[in-house]
Amino acid sequence: MAAENPSPSIQLCVPRAAREIVWSIRREDGGEQTGSQTLDRAAPPTSMALALPASLPLGYHRLHLEAGGMAAEAQLIVAPPRCYLPPQLAEGDRAWGLTCQLYGVHSAHDWGIGDFTDLAEIAATAGACGAAVVGVNPLHALCAAEPLHYSPYSPSSRSWLDFLYIDATAVPGFAEDETVHQLMQSQWFGATHWAARSAQLIDYGAVGVLKRRVLEALYRRFRERDLGGARGEVSELGQSFRQFQQEGGQSLADLAVFEALHEQNCNEQRGFSWRNWPAPLRDRFSPEVAAFAETHRERVEFFQYLQWLSDRQLAAAAAAGRAAGLKIGLYRDLAVGADPNGAEAWADPELVTPAASIGAPPDVLNRAGQNWGLAPVNPRVLRAQGFAPFIACVRANMRHAGVLRIDHVMSLYRLYWIPNGMPPTHGAYVKYPLDELLRIVALESQRQRCAVVGEDLGTVPAGFRERMRAANVLSYRIMVFERREDGRFVPPGEYPPLAAASAATHDLATLEGFWLGRDIAWRRRLNLYPDQAAELADAADRRRDRRMLLEALIAEGLLGENERARFLPSDDEPVFDSALADAVQRYLARSRAGLMLVQIEDLCGEAEQANLPGTIDTHPNWRRRLGRTLEEIIESGELRRLAALIAAERPPPIGR
Repeated sequence: MAAENPSPSIQLCVPRAAREIVWSIRREDGGEQTGSQTLDRAAPPTSMALALPASLPLGYHRLHLEAGGMAAEAQLIVAPPRCYLPPQLAEGDRAWGLTCQLYGVHSAHDWGIGDFTDLAEIAATAGACGAAVVGVNPLHALCAAEPLHYSPYSPSSRSWLDFLYIDATAVPGFAEDETVHQLMQSQWFGATHWAARSAQLIDYGAVGVLKRRVLEALYRRFRERDLGGARGEVSELGQSFRQFQQEGGQSLADLAVFEALHEQNCNEQRGFSWRNWPAPLRDRFSPEVAAFAETHRERVEFFQYLQWLSDRQLAAAAAAGRAAGLKIGLYRDLAVGADPNGAEAWADPELVTPAASIGAPPDVLNRAGQNWGLAPVNPRVLRAQGFAPFIACVRANMRHAGVLRIDHVMSLYRLYWIPNGMPPTHGAYVKYPLDELLRIVALESQRQRCAVVGEDLGTVPAGFRERMRAANVLSYRIMVFERREDGRFVPPGEYPPLAAASAATHDLATLEGFWLGRDIAWRRRLNLYPDQAAELADAADRRRDRRMLLEALIAEGLLGENERARFLPSDDEPVFDSALADAVQRYLARSRAGLMLVQIEDLCGEAEQANLPGTIDTHPNWRRRLGRTLEEIIESGELRRLAALIAAERPPPIGR
């Protein structure tokens, strides 16, 4: 229900015998409002608009109706028309931020993967340099029992966190625990730890077993010392955990039971998918699942403990950023769907459609189309459930965040479904209830004081961006796609204010990779082009793009005419260096976009991208580590230097 509507009403089908409709609204705050409406005895309507009070507060309420001996209930959502905007964006300021693929961060203390302590260090450093946000890849829970399924955009559950980001050394009790000390002194631990840290690409298997062993030992210590154990006393930490369990409710319980079941079934060689489990275990409501949860109570609790640790450390990272001056906060990312074999689908199989997956039709990112292997949500079931799964997912991902990026935000309106066994070219669009979903996003955004960025790349329906703009959803503007009809780059002054602008994304080549054509080389090497003509067209387009980018930078006075030959001595031998990278970042800094984002890969001069769309294991997607450690990045002063360049092009408004 629109909060701004002065005369709200709902349409009803009325029983023929009804002479009066009696209604009551149980508000979210516990209060109640009641009323009734008399019907025309001579000609009772079969359908009518029932007037509702205009004084209802924002939130989720329950409407109860009685008429003609019948009763019905429905959820009543009162939502605002627009999302929250922080002062740094709402008042015309132009903020900037740093984004990173957290798993790829390499530091002096890491165990082969970036962690929440690294995120805290990045947030504090960026905040001290004047950044307003620090963005990260989706932090969603993957399958703990099988760390080789590691795509952050194919999660087991989007409402919970990946335990691999826990910094084990920062867990309470780590320094004092004798079992942990002995484990870390073992030859096995030393060899595995060295292998994980020295690997050029992330070894998720090694990282998973290292962290699992230590965290299991710390959980045993926690149970004994903080959850009562033999003494029966629950410590302050233990009380915090119990409160987290209670607040996590059924969703947390379902995730933990799934993780324990998944672990056992993987150990028994039943495969990765829960769809291959014995039939009773596929139903979370079955007596067998309840018996398993009771028998394996401590193991289930261990997986809840991992979520508690993850949430604590993510909260600490957000707090470190705020304390250092990160004005808006963490910029989290919500994947468009979940793995059909994961916890989210197991807990609510009715919600997903197993006979199809979602993806994208052929476009500039992939000329053959894309199949993301994610389960599509059934929009009819979602509405029948009062949108509860969607609400929970959005709310969970706004936790500890100042901005939420919604991946493939067009999913609020439509999704491209691909029938199982068919190529992406044979898919079709399925509509979703945009009005309701967008209102829910706005309601949660206002409540959590969290801005929203909608990733609106690819095939965007006509009028969709305008609809998002009216709801205060920032558009996602990537420089290489911001073109005029003749192919020229859009000047900085023509970027929309309500936007987040960046040079690239995780699905595109880095600045250096784009200029040198590394992405084209990878597609050629992996035979991703449908034919030679497509490959030649891509190469020709890139040659044109380089020339046009130079023209745009020169037109802005960011490069001189004499530097044209320096960076492009010939079409087939481009030259890239930090001066060209600086010019591009300054170009974006001049844009009218309210938020400018800099990838840490571009700050470090990385040439390879995080993910190559259309590939699974032929390209090292989601496994690349930064070539420089976090300490080296900070000590180099590169971030401070870049921050100064951005500040010169993007000064704050007078008086701020």
